[in-house]
Amino acid sequence: MFNPHATFRQVPIPGHAPCLVVDNFLLEPEKMLAFATARRAQFAPEGGNYFPGPEVAMPDGFSALLGDFFTLHVRALLGGRRTLAVTSRLSMVTKPPALLAPLQRICHRDTMVGRRRVEPDSEGIGASVLYLFADSALGGTSFYAARKPQHEIDALLSQALTLPGEAFDAILKAPPAYFNASNDYFEQICTIPAAYNRAIFYDGAILHSGQIDAPERLNHDPASGRLTLNGFFLFRKNAI
Repeated sequence: MFNPHATFRQVPIPGHAPCLVVDNFLLEPEKMLAFATARRAQFAPEGGNYFPGPEVAMPDGFSALLGDFFTLHVRALLGGRRTLAVTSRLSMVTKPPALLAPLQRICHRDTMVGRRRVEPDSEGIGASVLYLFADSALGGTSFYAARKPQHEIDALLSQALTLPGEAFDAILKAPPAYFNASNDYFEQICTIPAAYNRAIFYDGAILHSGQIDAPERLNHDPASGRLTLNGFFLFRKNAI
């Protein structure tokens, strides 16, 4: 399934562990695309997170294989010593900007693997994105650093969860849009462009967001839309 001749490179993320970029990740990516297309009717919004589009869970067997890849190639890079849990899902970004919830308009950190919340003192979370679309203009992934003290960032996140959209517009000083550039709260520090059959692995605790620069290209068809395979890996941190 995974290409033994894939190419690996590390992209620095200032102040954090690097992002591992793996090109030609799958031996036969067209089979994964066909798998997703055959399940078009199963894609649905997931109530437990704020991803801006429908998703469908991958089989446990595939998640286990992806977890093996993470353990072999990624975990040590992120400071982990034991993998505790792995989940994966196919996802499609589809929402028009005008319909984005406030929390979908800013970057975020991953805090859950399945229904398990990460204990930050002793555990870490790895994340991966496999791009399964040929149109690179549908967008890659960007990483951010906070420009405000933590209490102000926490307040912004609380407001994103509780305020109506119009009130959040005033805070961000912008109409609803995908988050794809620096603002008063966050500085964009790294962008990984999308490429077909490219997988990226990174520390999910780093602030990040999809780099959606052309939302007019989004659609609901797995064969032509912004289809990704997302993985999440809970691990025990190395002892300090």
